[in-house]
Amino acid sequence: MKWVTEEQHQAILERLVAVEKQIAKQHAVDFLDNQQFIQVMNISKRLAQRWRDAGLIAHSMVGNKIYYQIKDIKLMLSANHRKAKNY
Repeated sequence: MKWVTEEQHQAILERLVAVEKQIAKQHAVDFLDNQQFIQVMNISKRLAQRWRDAGLIAHSMVGNKIYYQIKDIKLMLSANHRKAKNY
């Protein structure tokens, strides 16, 4: 698994907050579809699939469409957060 730096982690959280604000303006939604998720996380469709298969990210599937709760994305990021070593 590829680890992210503190700066990358913060950038992902900032993009997630920006998406939350954008969605909130449109309507009160607590979900991202798969396309929005891979854009926010800056990952490939295949990596998103591997995370789902490994149980790293909770998701819902309606028909052929995949959705992620924003709270689950934050939970995954927090659960996989590694603090930098102090030298």
